[in-house]
Amino acid sequence: MKLNLEQIPREKTLTKREFLKKYFKPQKPVVIERFIEDWPAYSKWNLDYMKEVAGEKTVPLYDDRPVKHDEGFNEPHAKMKMAEYVDLLKREPTKYRIFLWNVLKEVPQLQKDFSYPDFGLRLMKGLPMLFFGGSDSHTFMHYDIDLANIFHFHFEGKKQCILYAQSETKFLYKIPHSLITREDIDFADPDLEKWPALQQAKGHVAQLEHGNVLYIPEGYWHHMKYITPGFSMSLRAIARKPKNFGKAVYNIFFMRHFDNFMRKMKGQKWIDWKNEKAVTRTQRLVAQK
Repeated sequence: MKLNLEQIPREKTLTKREFLKKYFKPQKPVVIERFIEDWPAYSKWNLDYMKEVAGEKTVPLYDDRPVKHDEGFNEPHAKMKMAEYVDLLKREPTKYRIFLWNVLKEVPQLQKDFSYPDFGLRLMKGLPMLFFGGSDSHTFMHYDIDLANIFHFHFEGKKQCILYAQSETKFLYKIPHSLITREDIDFADPDLEKWPALQQAKGHVAQLEHGNVLYIPEGYWHHMKYITPGFSMSLRAIARKPKNFGKAVYNIFFMRHFDNFMRKMKGQKWIDWKNEKAVTRTQRLVAQK
Protein backbone atom coordinates (compact mmCIF):
# COMPACT_ATOMS: atom_id res chain seq x y z
CA MET A 1 0.00 0.00 0.00
CA LYS A 2 1.20 3.48 -0.85
CA LEU A 3 0.12 7.05 -0.21
CA ASN A 4 -2.61 8.41 -2.48
CA LEU A 5 -0.50 10.92 -4.42
CA GLU A 6 -0.92 12.40 -7.88
CA GLN A 7 1.88 13.96 -9.86
CA ILE A 8 1.95 17.76 -9.69
CA PRO A 9 1.36 19.28 -13.16
CA ARG A 10 4.49 20.51 -14.92
CA GLU A 11 4.69 23.50 -17.25
CA LYS A 12 7.70 24.63 -19.29
CA THR A 13 6.86 28.22 -18.47
CA LEU A 14 3.78 30.30 -17.58
CA THR A 15 2.59 33.86 -18.14
CA LYS A 16 1.22 35.77 -15.16
CA ARG A 17 -2.32 35.43 -16.54
CA GLU A 18 -1.97 31.67 -17.05
CA PHE A 19 -0.56 31.18 -13.57
CA LEU A 20 -3.33 33.18 -11.87
CA LYS A 21 -6.11 31.45 -13.80
CA LYS A 22 -4.88 27.84 -13.76
CA TYR A 23 -3.11 27.59 -10.41
CA PHE A 24 -3.43 30.54 -8.03
CA LYS A 25 -7.20 31.08 -8.18
CA PRO A 26 -8.05 27.37 -7.80
CA GLN A 27 -5.14 27.00 -5.34
CA LYS A 28 -3.43 24.13 -7.15
CA PRO A 29 0.31 23.37 -7.08
CA VAL A 30 2.46 23.44 -10.21
CA VAL A 31 6.09 22.88 -11.19
CA ILE A 32 7.44 25.43 -13.69
CA GLU A 33 10.48 23.92 -15.35
CA ARG A 34 12.14 26.77 -17.24
CA PHE A 35 11.24 30.04 -15.55
CA ILE A 36 14.54 31.32 -14.16
CA GLU A 37 17.06 30.63 -16.91
CA ASP A 38 17.72 34.37 -17.27
CA TRP A 39 18.75 34.67 -13.60
CA PRO A 40 22.51 34.75 -12.94
CA ALA A 41 21.70 32.32 -10.11
CA TYR A 42 20.59 29.71 -12.66
CA SER A 43 24.14 29.21 -13.90
CA LYS A 44 26.09 30.37 -10.81
CA TRP A 45 24.35 28.86 -7.81
CA ASN A 46 25.68 25.49 -6.74
CA LEU A 47 27.24 24.14 -3.55
CA ASP A 48 30.75 25.19 -4.57
CA TYR A 49 29.59 28.77 -5.18
CA MET A 50 27.85 28.88 -1.80
CA LYS A 51 31.06 27.67 -0.18
CA GLU A 52 32.96 30.43 -1.99
CA VAL A 53 30.68 33.34 -1.05
CA ALA A 54 29.52 32.18 2.39
CA GLY A 55 32.19 29.71 3.53
CA GLU A 56 33.10 31.65 6.68
CA LYS A 57 29.50 32.13 7.80
CA THR A 58 28.41 30.04 10.77
CA VAL A 59 25.17 28.31 9.85
CA PRO A 60 22.45 26.74 12.06
CA LEU A 61 21.82 23.04 11.40
CA TYR A 62 18.74 20.90 12.05
CA ASP A 63 18.12 17.16 11.84
CA ASP A 64 15.10 14.88 12.20
CA ARG A 65 15.23 14.32 15.96
CA PRO A 66 11.83 14.70 17.67
CA VAL A 67 10.86 18.00 19.28
CA LYS A 68 11.84 18.21 22.95
CA HIS A 69 10.04 20.25 25.56
CA ASP A 70 13.18 22.12 26.63
CA GLU A 71 14.13 23.29 23.13
CA GLY A 72 13.13 26.75 21.98
CA PHE A 73 11.13 27.50 18.86
CA ASN A 74 13.31 26.63 15.82
CA GLU A 75 16.41 26.15 17.99
CA PRO A 76 19.29 24.60 15.95
CA HIS A 77 20.74 21.19 16.82
CA ALA A 78 24.27 22.11 15.72
CA LYS A 79 26.32 24.86 14.06
CA MET A 80 29.28 24.87 11.70
CA LYS A 81 30.94 27.00 9.04
CA MET A 82 29.22 26.91 5.64
CA ALA A 83 32.48 25.64 4.08
CA GLU A 84 32.55 22.68 6.48
CA TYR A 85 28.87 21.99 5.86
CA VAL A 86 29.27 21.94 2.07
CA ASP A 87 32.23 19.57 2.45
CA LEU A 88 30.06 17.33 4.64
CA LEU A 89 27.23 17.32 2.08
CA LYS A 90 29.62 16.29 -0.66
CA ARG A 91 31.44 13.68 1.40
CA GLU A 92 28.63 11.58 2.88
CA PRO A 93 24.89 11.40 3.63
CA THR A 94 23.89 13.60 6.56
CA LYS A 95 20.63 14.41 8.32
CA TYR A 96 21.76 17.99 8.89
CA ARG A 97 19.75 20.65 7.05
CA ILE A 98 19.73 24.43 6.93
CA PHE A 99 16.34 26.11 6.76
CA LEU A 100 15.03 29.65 6.80
CA TRP A 101 18.48 31.11 6.08
CA ASN A 102 17.90 34.72 5.07
CA VAL A 103 19.84 35.59 1.91
CA LEU A 104 19.64 39.38 2.36
CA LYS A 105 20.81 39.27 5.96
CA GLU A 106 23.57 36.65 5.63
CA VAL A 107 25.09 37.16 2.16
CA PRO A 108 23.72 40.40 0.64
CA GLN A 109 25.66 39.95 -2.62
CA LEU A 110 23.48 36.93 -3.50
CA GLN A 111 20.49 39.21 -4.08
CA LYS A 112 22.18 40.42 -7.28
CA ASP A 113 21.76 36.92 -8.72
CA PHE A 114 17.95 36.79 -8.78
CA SER A 115 14.93 39.00 -9.26
CA TYR A 116 11.42 38.96 -7.81
CA PRO A 117 9.19 37.51 -10.54
CA ASP A 118 5.78 38.96 -11.29
CA PHE A 119 3.30 36.17 -10.63
CA GLY A 120 0.54 38.69 -9.92
CA LEU A 121 1.14 38.40 -6.17
CA ARG A 122 3.06 40.82 -3.98
CA LEU A 123 6.14 38.91 -2.85
CA MET A 124 7.66 39.71 0.56
CA LYS A 125 11.03 41.10 -0.52
CA GLY A 126 12.62 40.97 2.90
CA LEU A 127 12.27 37.20 3.22
CA PRO A 128 14.15 35.25 0.53
CA MET A 129 15.06 32.08 2.42
CA LEU A 130 17.56 29.34 1.56
CA PHE A 131 17.18 25.66 2.48
CA PHE A 132 19.99 23.05 2.25
CA GLY A 133 20.02 19.31 2.81
CA GLY A 134 22.14 16.19 2.37
CA SER A 135 21.28 12.88 0.72
CA ASP A 136 18.16 11.32 2.32
CA SER A 137 17.67 14.19 4.78
CA HIS A 138 14.10 15.39 5.08
CA THR A 139 11.77 17.82 6.80
CA PHE A 140 8.84 16.78 8.93
CA MET A 141 5.48 17.10 7.22
CA HIS A 142 4.48 20.66 8.14
CA TYR A 143 2.85 23.85 6.94
CA ASP A 144 4.26 27.33 7.36
CA ILE A 145 3.24 29.46 10.32
CA ASP A 146 1.98 32.28 8.06
CA LEU A 147 0.16 29.97 5.58
CA ALA A 148 1.82 31.93 2.76
CA ASN A 149 1.82 31.25 -0.96
CA ILE A 150 5.31 29.86 -1.58
CA PHE A 151 7.47 29.82 -4.71
CA HIS A 152 10.23 27.26 -4.16
CA PHE A 153 13.20 27.62 -6.54
CA HIS A 154 15.47 24.57 -6.59
CA PHE A 155 19.22 24.59 -7.24
CA GLU A 156 21.52 21.58 -7.57
CA GLY A 157 20.56 18.00 -6.88
CA LYS A 158 17.18 16.30 -6.76
CA LYS A 159 14.44 16.74 -4.21
CA GLN A 160 11.08 15.02 -3.67
CA CYS A 161 8.17 17.17 -2.48
CA ILE A 162 4.90 15.78 -1.11
CA LEU A 163 2.04 18.26 -0.62
CA TYR A 164 -1.40 18.14 0.99
CA ALA A 165 -4.09 20.81 1.10
CA GLN A 166 -5.42 21.95 4.49
CA SER A 167 -8.61 20.03 3.67
CA GLU A 168 -6.65 16.77 4.17
CA THR A 169 -5.48 17.70 7.69
CA LYS A 170 -7.96 15.35 9.36
CA PHE A 171 -6.11 12.34 7.89
CA LEU A 172 -2.54 13.46 8.67
CA TYR A 173 -2.16 12.93 12.45
CA LYS A 174 -1.61 16.64 13.07
CA ILE A 175 -0.05 17.56 16.42
CA PRO A 176 -2.32 19.98 18.33
CA HIS A 177 -1.00 23.52 18.90
CA SER A 178 1.70 23.06 16.28
CA LEU A 179 2.40 23.07 12.54
CA ILE A 180 3.58 19.46 12.15
CA THR A 181 2.25 15.92 11.95
CA ARG A 182 3.49 13.05 14.10
CA GLU A 183 7.26 13.10 13.75
CA ASP A 184 7.54 9.31 13.70
CA ILE A 185 5.68 9.09 10.37
CA ASP A 186 8.08 8.55 7.48
CA PHE A 187 6.17 10.14 4.60
CA ALA A 188 8.78 8.86 2.15
CA ASP A 189 7.91 5.28 3.17
CA PRO A 190 5.01 5.31 5.67
CA ASP A 191 3.78 2.33 7.69
CA LEU A 192 0.14 2.42 6.64
CA GLU A 193 -0.83 -0.32 9.07
CA LYS A 194 0.31 1.89 11.92
CA TRP A 195 -1.06 5.10 10.33
CA PRO A 196 -4.14 3.89 8.36
CA ALA A 197 -5.81 7.29 8.00
CA LEU A 198 -3.03 8.39 5.63
CA GLN A 199 -4.50 6.15 2.95
CA GLN A 200 -7.54 8.43 2.77
CA ALA A 201 -5.53 11.64 2.31
CA LYS A 202 -5.29 12.87 -1.27
CA GLY A 203 -1.95 14.52 -1.92
CA HIS A 204 0.47 15.65 -4.60
CA VAL A 205 4.08 14.74 -5.38
CA ALA A 206 6.87 16.07 -7.60
CA GLN A 207 10.58 15.68 -8.04
CA LEU A 208 12.50 18.94 -8.42
CA GLU A 209 15.74 19.40 -10.34
CA HIS A 210 18.00 22.38 -10.95
CA GLY A 211 16.04 25.42 -12.15
CA ASN A 212 12.57 24.08 -11.33
CA VAL A 213 10.07 26.28 -9.47
CA LEU A 214 7.39 24.69 -7.29
CA TYR A 215 4.32 26.76 -6.43
CA ILE A 216 2.94 25.68 -3.04
CA PRO A 217 -0.55 27.15 -2.49
CA GLU A 218 -1.28 28.91 0.75
CA GLY A 219 -1.35 26.74 3.84
CA TYR A 220 -0.39 23.53 2.03
CA TRP A 221 1.35 20.85 4.04
CA HIS A 222 4.77 19.96 2.61
CA HIS A 223 7.37 17.25 3.15
CA MET A 224 10.76 17.71 1.45
CA LYS A 225 13.23 14.87 0.97
CA TYR A 226 16.67 15.48 -0.54
CA ILE A 227 17.43 12.59 -2.89
CA THR A 228 20.89 14.07 -3.49
CA PRO A 229 22.61 17.03 -1.76
CA GLY A 230 21.21 20.37 -2.85
CA PHE A 231 19.49 23.59 -1.88
CA SER A 232 16.49 25.75 -2.69
CA MET A 233 15.27 29.30 -2.19
CA SER A 234 11.73 30.26 -1.24
CA LEU A 235 9.93 33.51 -1.97
CA ARG A 236 6.54 34.04 -0.39
CA ALA A 237 3.36 36.09 -0.69
CA ILE A 238 0.92 36.68 2.13
CA ALA A 239 -2.18 34.46 2.42
CA ARG A 240 -5.11 35.96 0.53
CA LYS A 241 -7.99 33.83 1.81
CA PRO A 242 -9.47 35.44 4.96
CA LYS A 243 -9.62 32.07 6.75
CA ASN A 244 -5.93 31.40 6.10
CA PHE A 245 -4.91 34.95 6.97
CA GLY A 246 -6.81 34.63 10.25
CA LYS A 247 -5.05 31.33 11.00
CA ALA A 248 -1.70 32.96 10.29
CA VAL A 249 -2.39 35.78 12.74
CA TYR A 250 -3.50 33.26 15.38
CA ASN A 251 -0.40 31.09 14.86
CA ILE A 252 2.05 33.98 15.04
CA PHE A 253 0.55 35.94 17.92
CA PHE A 254 -0.99 33.23 20.08
CA MET A 255 -0.41 29.58 19.18
CA ARG A 256 3.39 29.43 19.28
CA HIS A 257 3.55 31.46 22.52
CA PHE A 258 0.91 29.26 24.15
CA ASP A 259 2.82 26.12 23.09
CA ASN A 260 6.11 27.46 24.48
CA PHE A 261 4.36 28.38 27.74
CA MET A 262 2.89 24.88 28.08
CA ARG A 263 6.30 23.27 27.38
CA LYS A 264 7.78 25.27 30.24
CA MET A 265 4.87 24.46 32.57
CA LYS A 266 4.37 20.76 31.85
CA GLY A 267 7.63 19.69 30.22
CA GLN A 268 7.72 16.41 28.33
CA LYS A 269 4.20 15.54 29.52
CA TRP A 270 2.92 18.28 27.21
CA ILE A 271 4.76 16.81 24.20
CA ASP A 272 3.57 13.28 25.04
CA TRP A 273 -0.04 14.48 25.44
CA LYS A 274 0.07 16.21 22.06
CA ASN A 275 1.46 13.11 20.33
CA GLU A 276 -1.27 10.95 21.82
CA LYS A 277 -3.95 13.50 20.97
CA ALA A 278 -2.81 13.53 17.32
CA VAL A 279 -3.77 9.85 17.07
CA THR A 280 -7.04 9.92 18.98
CA ARG A 281 -8.23 13.09 17.22
CA THR A 282 -7.43 11.67 13.78
CA GLN A 283 -9.21 8.41 14.61
CA ARG A 284 -12.27 10.36 15.77
CA LEU A 285 -12.36 12.60 12.68
CA VAL A 286 -11.99 9.63 10.32
CA ALA A 287 -14.78 7.76 12.13
CA GLN A 288 -17.08 10.77 11.65
CA LYS A 289 -16.36 10.90 7.90
